[in-house]
Amino acid sequence: MGRTLVTATQIILDEQREFGDFYRALRRADQQAFEELFSHARKHTAPISMASHALPFEAVLLAMLLEECKKSNQLSQQLDELGKVVDKLHQLVDEFTSSA
Repeated sequence: MGRTLVTATQIILDEQREFGDFYRALRRADQQAFEELFSHARKHTAPISMASHALPFEAVLLAMLLEECKKSNQLSQQLDELGKVVDKLHQLVDEFTSSA
């Protein structure tokens, strides 16, 4: 008979369980961030299951980093867009004050 492979979801749950003492030692706000990181990892179960060359936790960490990178890129883009709006507002204020 063949060997039963552990699912990526089970790998994530096992890794999270292994950090139980670490989790309990965190402040509540940090516990929420910890839970969010593992939630990020659960969004990428298919790629985690395909990373057979990596240690299970390495694949979980990479999935977490991927989500954090996407969030960072999105925030950077929003900040750039807000900067353009602020520049336009400065331009409008300058035009208004110079014509008054």
